[in-house]
Amino acid sequence: MLVSDNREFEPADVVDPDDITIAGLLEFLAGYKDRPLVFLYDGRPVRPGYHVTEVKAGQFAALDCGANPESWAEIFVQLWDVEEDRTHMPAGKFSAIIRKVTEHVGLEHSAKLTFEVSDGVRPMQLYRAALPRLAGDAVHVELSPRPASCKPRDRWLEEERKAKACCGPSAGPQPCCG
Repeated sequence: MLVSDNREFEPADVVDPDDITIAGLLEFLAGYKDRPLVFLYDGRPVRPGYHVTEVKAGQFAALDCGANPESWAEIFVQLWDVEEDRTHMPAGKFSAIIRKVTEHVGLEHSAKLTFEVSDGVRPMQLYRAALPRLAGDAVHVELSPRPASCKPRDRWLEEERKAKACCGPSAGPQPCCG
């Protein structure tokens, strides 16, 4: 899936490569503790003085637009994108911050991961994190806007995708097709 330094990275808990969990992120960072960790959003990298100002864990219960009950865990990592006289945070320091939060708050490592990013002037924006990659001597994590979705439609599309993958044209009979 992701190749870096001739090492393949394929964490078991990554379902959508555009939406990694905290466990998937920490698993990758473990091999690159001393490398600068650079988050990229809105077409640019965070500034070298960025701070992790808050890490929150939440349990949510809701009804979706089809009146189906939904529940999920989500971790929010707040990044304050400011310029200070220093370099980008090492990946090991970011991991240590997350470990400390885990000790005090508890984090479900398979929870949905959302980044809240602001420069202190613009309103905070919500992003999801893609699989990390090496770029030069740094670890880059691309953040993309967290889109809204319709869960009943998402479930239907996933069922359709599975049905097409399972029952599509093939050379022989397929066990999942009736």
